[in-house]
Amino acid sequence: MNATQRRARMRATQRIGALMIATTMTGGIMPAALAAQREDRPVVVASKPFGESYLLAEMFSQLLESRGFKVDRKPGLGATEIAFGALRTDAIDAYPEYTGTGLIAILHDTLPDSVAADPRAVFAHVARRFADLYHVRWLPPLGFQNTYAIAVTRSTASRYHLRTLSDLAREGSHLTAGFTADFIGRNDGLVGLSRVYGLKPRAVRPLAPAVKYQALASGAVDVIDGYSTDGLLARYDLVTLIDDKHFFPPYEAAALVSNRLDREAPGAVAALALLSGRLDERTMRQLNRRVEVDGEDVKKVASDELAALGLTGTPPERGSVQGAPSGQQQSGFLRYLWDRRATIWALTVRHLELVAFALLAAVIIAVPLGLALERTRRIAEPTIGGLGVLQTIPSIALLAFMIPLLGVGVAPALVALWLYALYPIARGTYTGVRDADPDAVAAAEALGTTPTQRLLWVRLPLAAPVIMAGIRTAAVITVGAATLAAFIGAGGLGEPIVAGLALADTRMILSGALPAAVLALAVDGVLAIVERLVAPAHRRKRFWRTRTEGLDRAVTPAV
Repeated sequence: MNATQRRARMRATQRIGALMIATTMTGGIMPAALAAQREDRPVVVASKPFGESYLLAEMFSQLLESRGFKVDRKPGLGATEIAFGALRTDAIDAYPEYTGTGLIAILHDTLPDSVAADPRAVFAHVARRFADLYHVRWLPPLGFQNTYAIAVTRSTASRYHLRTLSDLAREGSHLTAGFTADFIGRNDGLVGLSRVYGLKPRAVRPLAPAVKYQALASGAVDVIDGYSTDGLLARYDLVTLIDDKHFFPPYEAAALVSNRLDREAPGAVAALALLSGRLDERTMRQLNRRVEVDGEDVKKVASDELAALGLTGTPPERGSVQGAPSGQQQSGFLRYLWDRRATIWALTVRHLELVAFALLAAVIIAVPLGLALERTRRIAEPTIGGLGVLQTIPSIALLAFMIPLLGVGVAPALVALWLYALYPIARGTYTGVRDADPDAVAAAEALGTTPTQRLLWVRLPLAAPVIMAGIRTAAVITVGAATLAAFIGAGGLGEPIVAGLALADTRMILSGALPAAVLALAVDGVLAIVERLVAPAHRRKRFWRTRTEGLDRAVTPAV
């Protein structure tokens, strides 16, 4: 090998190294705690993505912490299937659930009317069946029921003479329903209502829990599914329709705990049981109103109630500042961001870690794959097309698929984000090396280089800008997709977005969305600099010459 070839190989090696480490510029080194299992595992408490579930999960967490247990919070984990799936696999240890949901949505059981109407009988049946089938434990109910409340505005109720669900079924063809996705697909939701009442709305629009009340108030929909303890029912002065056929079973709230927690930490189970029977429907309506209507912080509302029950701390004094609306409602948005700056920074760092490591892993796999496909072009398009199919899978669905395999947390999120990042990088690499300047490739061939040498010394350097364009695209996609990782407890800037959606808190949503948008722009900007650094010399000279000429034209006065 002559000196020219050695210099060419060295330059190619440098370019490969630059490409492989490019994504490390998007974040620091992941803390060792994220990569290793902790020996002293905390109690993992999760919630589903609506206000009352957040509040109860926070009460569980603070109660455990007051008894000396370490707690790892996984708020807004997802719908019933995701939360319960995580509990069955011991990925989480406890979350608040409702007996009616367990009976119909999970067990798919049907009880005689005389039994189904008795809350104690339903709880006994559900507790026994869950222990036999899933080896998980229902703790005694918390003391209140939170059944579904099918609600309409007073004007709609008056116009169509609606008082019961049978009335709603009669007029359903004139009305547009706005139901949560969970309610639409459940046997104790729209499916069951259609079977029992013959309810067939004119149209059904899937709505997030946070926006359904606003949609109803604005007239975008005519009927929604709520919960009997929702604070927003009173705020919007809605009419709750009577379940005249007694379709809905009792929905007693209770803590559902995993087999691991029941077996290994009986003290934690005993601590959670202290809350059983201590909450009634009136109390929960007041607590939910403080969170959903008054905008108070969930942690403060939970702390106040636990103290008032004598389970933690000192009860707040009546009329004290603790009973006032939080700074979230009293101060401006910038002050809100400033007060939460430490939390936002920590979430940003976690988000950056997820993006950086998923993207780096994708580069390590996709760039060599693209280079290999250039040598076997017959299978290139089918292979890259297969990766493209992954892009068609909704992000939340892909994350949910990971839970049975990897549980919840960072690991399944990294795998899902890695899969999403493969396609643009592999496509960019293959296209770049395949379409490299044919004259340069022919010249290298005339010099007697082997196909591998031409790939590494000629095609790869010429393709570097196209490869980096694919990496930049993957980076921006990954930053956006990583916000959904909050649904499986991986953290990141999706946490305030998910919580804000559940609590109808615009400020909380923006406190996650705005940093995520800035992060996407910053990552793309950093990788744009890397793209110029790895570009061939003649491309870099052309770039700077163009910039210089443009600057000269800008400062030279017209003659």
